[in-house]
Amino acid sequence: MTVNIGVVMDPIADISYKKDTTMAMLWAAAARGWRLYYMEQGDLYLEQGVARASMAPLEVFQDPQKWFQLGEASDAPLADLDVILMRKDPPFDNEYIYSTYILEAAERAGSLVVNRCQSLRDCNEKVFATEFPECCPPVLVSSDMQRLKGFHADYGDVIFKPLDGMGGSAIFRARADDPNVTVILETLTGYGRHSIMAQQYLPEIKNGDKRILLIDGEAVPYCLARVPLAGESRGNLAAGGTGVPQPLTDRDQWIADQVGPVLREKGLIFAGLDVIGDYLTEINVTSPTCIREIDAGFNLDIAGDLMDCIAEKLAHK
Repeated sequence: MTVNIGVVMDPIADISYKKDTTMAMLWAAAARGWRLYYMEQGDLYLEQGVARASMAPLEVFQDPQKWFQLGEASDAPLADLDVILMRKDPPFDNEYIYSTYILEAAERAGSLVVNRCQSLRDCNEKVFATEFPECCPPVLVSSDMQRLKGFHADYGDVIFKPLDGMGGSAIFRARADDPNVTVILETLTGYGRHSIMAQQYLPEIKNGDKRILLIDGEAVPYCLARVPLAGESRGNLAAGGTGVPQPLTDRDQWIADQVGPVLREKGLIFAGLDVIGDYLTEINVTSPTCIREIDAGFNLDIAGDLMDCIAEKLAHK
């Protein structure tokens, strides 16, 4: 079966060749003989209710000097594509939401969008995790500074973070005697205008913030522990963390088993769980990463498994 697959992503010329997850997906699709088409967010548009885009034929290569080549772009309905990978990185802003409206029109016309547009909008990556309280540490989402201060007083050592952050940005740790709690909350909530998350600090972060990948609700049996720099409380690779591939623990697998069926029901075909110690902290649905690092650690082909899953869904449409 010939498959036309489009990708919506940040500029391909600017990606990190060494670790980019979207490239792994594109290589896996090309290896199956699928035809690739490239789009950036600004190439998408709606005309008379029809989702369209300026899309360029794309070739990809496993060559750090030349990893892609674009053909001449042409205007076409997005429904001409069997599959669309939505791989635009956050921020999850209004433009991102508008793009999901356009892609949702393509869904209605028959394209398989990975991940489902409604679920991308519904599932804030931090708040979504709270749907599984049995998996999470003590957590509070609020804009009320007094309520947030009360949470800090109860748990003593707390992480405060915005609900729309990425890559470990704007994450604050406040210990029991921290004199800056008020100014942290003023900054993050905008003096009570914006909801944020408070989460009990987990000392197991020193062993890494684990990224567990799931394909259609099934966990890859290995994960990437992102170990923070000395003195840091953030394991994100973007914040200087070091990636250590490792097998899932029994607890990791149990958490994945609780979340997986809901991901499958919501059409979140490719997702990433963030786990610190024994606790789920976030569920990444917009543009999960770490395929390349886990693949390299255990000689896997996670992107290939994802394409097999996509092919099976196309066959059953």
